[in-house]
Amino acid sequence: MIPITIAYLFPLYIMISMSFKTSSEIAGSTVAPPSSLYLGNYETAWVTADLGRAMLNSLLVTAVSITAAVLIGAMAAYAIVRGNRRTSTVKLMAFLLGLMVPGQLGMVPLYLLMRDAGLLQTHASLIIYYVGSLMPMTVFLYTGFLKTQSPTFEEAAKIDGAGWWKSFIHVVFPLLRPVTGTVIIINTINTWNDFLTPLLYLAGTPNRTLPVAVFSFQGEFASEWGLIFAGMMIAALPVLIVYFFLQRHVIQGFAGGLKG
Repeated sequence: MIPITIAYLFPLYIMISMSFKTSSEIAGSTVAPPSSLYLGNYETAWVTADLGRAMLNSLLVTAVSITAAVLIGAMAAYAIVRGNRRTSTVKLMAFLLGLMVPGQLGMVPLYLLMRDAGLLQTHASLIIYYVGSLMPMTVFLYTGFLKTQSPTFEEAAKIDGAGWWKSFIHVVFPLLRPVTGTVIIINTINTWNDFLTPLLYLAGTPNRTLPVAVFSFQGEFASEWGLIFAGMMIAALPVLIVYFFLQRHVIQGFAGGLKG
């Protein structure tokens, strides 16, 4: 396990080490640790690429996309599991087709659709794309978890006069808390780290996200590796901070959601 751990930690070491090196140190050795903690890369990366604004863009797109995916996915799974059983399998398979078809096949049609709708270079284009692309996995996880839950509480709520909507809001959705944690974790990582879609939809605009902003240091003939790794560190820090503070809840979410 020690060699495996070293193999996984080595790229992280390279990223952290090179983010604190000057250009001359990077040219001299990639593996050697920095002689001092040079913070100029972080300052230059933050100002030059406007990473503060890019981080706010990433936070906005990720928060809205995950919230919409959780609400729509949970309601869709509830309708599939508790609705007409004759058509439930067909409805679920329709969603799961999204997992079977490679996303690259829809790249050009989706781009043309966003262009014709006048949504290119806006946050709305990314949010719509992410909500749709996250739906198959979200519905799959919620459906699998709901099938293991007894409808007793829902039936009791209906006897008390609650309709489908009230039953979902007050009874079903709170019971989905374990798998909701899993859904949020998986979808947040995929959305926050996505590079290709924001590059297609938002490149060259102030609305670009963090991965696209960091890519601006990659040139055709030369690359500012110190700035690139400093930008990568800045982009990774929000996710790492959230993970360290919510580590126990993250593990419980994975365990509860995947078990269900």
